[in-house]
Amino acid sequence: DCTMDRLVADDGLTLVLGRADAGYRRFRVTGDGRGLIAADGAESATVSVLGDGMIEVAIANDRYRLPATIKSGN
Repeated sequence: DCTMDRLVADDGLTLVLGRADAGYRRFRVTGDGRGLIAADGAESATVSVLGDGMIEVAIANDRYRLPATIKSGN
C-alpha cells in the first residue's frame, strides 16, 4: 500500500509516492512522452505501459503501478 501526493509548482508537477515502510520517492511528470522521471537521487526510473490506462514505474527494488493517459504511438 502506497500513498501519492501531487506537488504543483511553476516548474511543473511532482508526484511523491510513499511506501509502507515510510520511505518515499519523488518523480517529475514530463511532457515529452517519457511519463515520469526520478526527481532526485542517482537512480533512474523505467516506465512500462501495462495497458488499460496503467503504467509501472520501476526504480531500484521499488515498483509502482499508476493510472496514466497513454497516447497512441507511445
